[in-house]
Amino acid sequence: MLDLSVTLRILVAVSMSVIQLGSANFVFNVTHKFAGKDKQLSELKSHDSFRHARMLGNLDLPLGGDSRSDSIGLYFTKIKLGSPPKDYHVQVDTGSDILWVNCAPCPKCPVKTDLNISLSLYDSKASSTSKKVGCEDNFCSFTSQSDTCEPNKKPCIYHVVYEDGSTSDGDFIKDNITLDQVTGNHQTAPLAQEVVFGCGSNQSGQLGQSDSAVDGIMGFGKANTSIISQLAATRNVKRIFSHCLDNVNGGGIFAVGEVESPLVETTPLVPNQVHYNVILKGIDVDGEPVDLPPSIASFGGNGGTIIDSGTTLAYLPENLYTSLLEKLTARQRVKLHTVQETFACFSFTSNTDKAFPVVNLHFEDKLKLTVYPHDYLFSLRKDLYCFGWQSGGVTSQDGSDVILLGDLVLSNKLVVYDLDNEVIGWAEHNCSSSIKVKDGSGAVYLLEADNLIPTSSSTVINKTLATLLS
Repeated sequence: MLDLSVTLRILVAVSMSVIQLGSANFVFNVTHKFAGKDKQLSELKSHDSFRHARMLGNLDLPLGGDSRSDSIGLYFTKIKLGSPPKDYHVQVDTGSDILWVNCAPCPKCPVKTDLNISLSLYDSKASSTSKKVGCEDNFCSFTSQSDTCEPNKKPCIYHVVYEDGSTSDGDFIKDNITLDQVTGNHQTAPLAQEVVFGCGSNQSGQLGQSDSAVDGIMGFGKANTSIISQLAATRNVKRIFSHCLDNVNGGGIFAVGEVESPLVETTPLVPNQVHYNVILKGIDVDGEPVDLPPSIASFGGNGGTIIDSGTTLAYLPENLYTSLLEKLTARQRVKLHTVQETFACFSFTSNTDKAFPVVNLHFEDKLKLTVYPHDYLFSLRKDLYCFGWQSGGVTSQDGSDVILLGDLVLSNKLVVYDLDNEVIGWAEHNCSSSIKVKDGSGAVYLLEADNLIPTSSSTVINKTLATLLS
């Protein structure tokens, strides 16, 4: 859920009393937000050893769901907060910079969801390790609103506005987060450490809707307030995380820590940018070049190309979108019609992977990203397909064009974000298999894929979406 207008405003801040760890590995189970749900196409866009035990090596966030466009959504994981630890389901988002969860009391927070999970309100009074965060905490220096803080008088509050207009408001809290630390091949053990997160008391927009509700959002952005930065704030921990989103069998991998294999080639991140901006040098369709807008090719202003796992589809400037679709349909003269105002759809009965071309995106340092027809096309029924590429609608604060690449192009690849070296990279990978991670001691472990929610019910989505078109 990308905040392109950079409207995240942490009005008062928190001290960074974060994890006392070194270099271990952790994993997270992450689930597709709308996996197995009946949703309308419009919602695609609107939401669119003790020494070693104390070292931050690798964390495992168990991954579930899938990244197919016909499942309509994002990814969420299950974490534990407080003492005793309690489960919370939070959306994983590389386009935002804080972790927040719904907190009691919250009269406008959703109390139920259609995602087959239980919603929970965090209650600071029920946790023996919960601490209030005041204006006197050092973390105020990380915010642009620190001058509004009155030490010893006000709590640290936050106000975040996402690109789709959804908002979250509340106070900052310190408490323990319990994560799965990798301790051996396919083995993890719980590890609790203190972090700072938002205690949300008021949500609006999609965040308050009960049908797609989760307990909060966990930002993996570049700012000092993000979880990855908090985990790395002590003992010189490497700021590295990776995901492998499986849109074939569902689930995948989301890990914090260094990846040993597969080997990943990288491209530089554009410095001094809020998001994961990269330099796109060119696009071709089966080797035939597609002209890029000058502002994209030269990286003018705050535009350029952004990698964001919190976005489902891929958004292009209008002229680029038109040129791309012309080349994609040149081989098969299909008749396009518009569904729900933004989706270009067509009738087709043959194998789309054989009939349609691949799209290659070329980045700085000769890194290529290949997007296959089964990635950029999704089926509403047996003979009806729609393009996941979207036209326009995304610009930076100064009005520059932005290419926004979401899960549509990131699925079925291991994507590694290395903030210490200011690079991002990827490699084709079977996301239902495993990867190798390395901790601070040099030990290498196998980390296997997870799937929190089975995808067998996703066929219901196709039937429902097809009904919307009839």
